[in-house]
Amino acid sequence: MKKLFLLIALSVFCPFFSQQFKAYQFYNKKGKPIKSEKMIKQLANYQVVLFGELHNNAIVHWLQLKLTQALYKKNNKQITLGGEMFERDNQYQLDQYLAGRFPSSALGDSVRLWPNYTTDYKPLLDFAKNHQLKFIATNIPRKYASQVAKKGLDYLENLSVEEKAYMVKLPIKITMDTPGYQEMKTLFEKHDAHFNVTNFIAAQAIKDASMAESIFKNLKPGYLFIHYNGNYHTQAYGGIFWYIKQMYPNLKVAVISVFESENPKLPIPKTDYIPTDFNLIIPTDMAKTY
Repeated sequence: MKKLFLLIALSVFCPFFSQQFKAYQFYNKKGKPIKSEKMIKQLANYQVVLFGELHNNAIVHWLQLKLTQALYKKNNKQITLGGEMFERDNQYQLDQYLAGRFPSSALGDSVRLWPNYTTDYKPLLDFAKNHQLKFIATNIPRKYASQVAKKGLDYLENLSVEEKAYMVKLPIKITMDTPGYQEMKTLFEKHDAHFNVTNFIAAQAIKDASMAESIFKNLKPGYLFIHYNGNYHTQAYGGIFWYIKQMYPNLKVAVISVFESENPKLPIPKTDYIPTDFNLIIPTDMAKTY
């Protein structure tokens, strides 16, 4: 009787306890909620999974790790990992760490690590290390992309053969038909008429194409390649996805996109929403790692 009275009192005087808090919700391409178990089963049928992220969002990084762990089991341990946050000229150092040839404390001395590496990417890298998996540094070194943003793609033609090995084979195709690029162009022209949008999009394209090529070159029969990248690199099937499909149209590639919502029930966004294969909705006020 006392327990019943307490429950009634809590429901009447403390509505806080009756509220439901959701940290995330996955939806499929048709806008229907999908359970993680079903999503994992479907993802295991692809050759590549592109997991878009908000770089500083804690729940997204946790879900990346959980999804990776689940797909490792589902795909009989046959997975390869890769990410935007590691650059191709650091692959040797990354391999040395994965092989246990130098400690974690030394990695930052030889690899350009992002500020949130320890909280957000180290768990993924250590999962690869602990399970003898490959982790591919897929991105073009940022110094080259930065110069493209300033000087254009012609800058790359003057690089050495060794330097060109760290990026996609030139020349690359750049078109405003690629999802996201036209929106990017419109956005920057609206805010700064003097900004060189053409060069900026070229820098974005050289990143996308380099990551796509890195994934394509490291595919293995029977293996699932899981790639972690900023949401804008794959949203609406643009960027990396678009370039992969240019290289190998028949490759089975799944895209996971992420969107924020102020609604605690985490519904599908009503505006600026172009669904991909799987769509992750998270609270706008979710904890940030920087």
